[in-house]
Amino acid sequence: MLAKVLSSAVIGVEAYIVEVEVDIESGLPAFVTVGLPEVAVKESKERVKAAIRNSGYTFPDDRITVNLAPAHIKKEGTGFDLPMAIGILAARGTIAQNTLSDYLFLGELSLDGRIKPVFGSLSMALAAKEAGFKGIIVPEANRKEAAVVKPIQVLPVRCLSEVVEFLRGQHPIAAERVDVEPEFSVDHNTEEDFAEVKGQEHVKRALEIAAAGGHNLLMVGPPGAGKTMLARRLSSILPPMTFEEAIETTKIYSVAGMMGKDQALVHMRPFRSPHHTVSDAGLIGGGATPRPGEVSLAHNGVLFLDELPEYKKHVLEVLRQPVEDGRVTISRASTSITYPARVMVVAAMNPCPCGYFTDPKHVCRCAPRQIQNYRSKLSGPLLDRIDLHIEVPAIPYRDLVATHDAESSHAIRQRVVSARRIQARRFRRTHIFCNAQMGSRHIKAHCAVDAQSCEMLESAVDRLGLSARALNRILKIARTIADLAGEEAIAARHIGEAIQYRTLDRATARAN
Repeated sequence: MLAKVLSSAVIGVEAYIVEVEVDIESGLPAFVTVGLPEVAVKESKERVKAAIRNSGYTFPDDRITVNLAPAHIKKEGTGFDLPMAIGILAARGTIAQNTLSDYLFLGELSLDGRIKPVFGSLSMALAAKEAGFKGIIVPEANRKEAAVVKPIQVLPVRCLSEVVEFLRGQHPIAAERVDVEPEFSVDHNTEEDFAEVKGQEHVKRALEIAAAGGHNLLMVGPPGAGKTMLARRLSSILPPMTFEEAIETTKIYSVAGMMGKDQALVHMRPFRSPHHTVSDAGLIGGGATPRPGEVSLAHNGVLFLDELPEYKKHVLEVLRQPVEDGRVTISRASTSITYPARVMVVAAMNPCPCGYFTDPKHVCRCAPRQIQNYRSKLSGPLLDRIDLHIEVPAIPYRDLVATHDAESSHAIRQRVVSARRIQARRFRRTHIFCNAQMGSRHIKAHCAVDAQSCEMLESAVDRLGLSARALNRILKIARTIADLAGEEAIAARHIGEAIQYRTLDRATARAN
């Protein structure tokens, strides 16, 4: 007999529907899986056989053929165990086949019939909704992230026998309900606060601009100046995630298997800080079975690269395309996988190998050749893609012992949120969330400047040798500075401040 059960799998972060066709015919006992199954899918036959028997049902001693369609796409993962088992029981008549077409099935089976969680259940629930299914049957551990998708029914199950009894009409399953609104209405304060940072007011200003516009930022300064401390407090002033951003980020964490227990959504902006020994596959994604890298795990959040020149040069160069395009494409012989990677890149570095090249209180013992080699690890195209370059000097003693409190993260965050609201209204009919994501067309429409500003920009281009990309970055920063000030038009003072945040361009011009 033939039975068909519907399941799902993911390519990148997007899911597609898989038809699990099961055919049982007389012949020597065999269990064959076709449709480009990888090793974990081929091993399903042993788990399915043991789970059916240990759940109290009869496993047929006949020839079983399982086809996973579409057959031209390689099937990966263990989520086909449950649909295979249901298909076998339906083909034997244990379950009525007319009950199967309303639901999508996914889950890994233990040998005793328990159903274990799978990766990517949020994407699969979205695919079920788009395909018009009544509901989706998921492992209990995946119930909350799948239940974010409405209005389809999400039915959590713990074992194979529970699914069979439900399909027979013997045991109803209560649909999972999740209310995510409270997560977005609460102000999630982090432990770090800018009130704890002494001095460095100009650096805090640069971080505020970066947070308000989603701009990339590079801090250059001697050891102990507070670069890492400032970067780690950036999360405390970032605006809250929108529901759409939370869904995008959660899909990545769900596919990567990094969702916490009973976690429905990733509702706080990620902060990822990979070590400088990370490989290009670890940073961008890839591997034999492509997985999302750190740049995708930081989607809609911050990717912090401390000691930037210590990263391998080829690892830094592969960052260029994701930073520019907001996505990572991993190509293989059989397919091409795209992961979203819309991140704020925040980096920190010393001015030289010893760290004291710009520090007036310490003697730098690095030879000019050493400094040149150290800085040459950062290519011009990569620096062009970093919007703000800021010098972080050593903190003076009077600032360290100051007793007055610095401005809190809460106060700074209010200004950042106000600026983001202005940008949300400006880009409400597009897929742009902040000024840093503007393309040439949007820059032309929203970054018009007056004659005085044009003269300043012309002078900066001539003196600093700025590229067209760097010029666009200045205009985006100026737009954000104007938004923070609540002003519609970009003025010359906004342009002047934006030019000051191209420190490394000025240093290169002086060196030439």
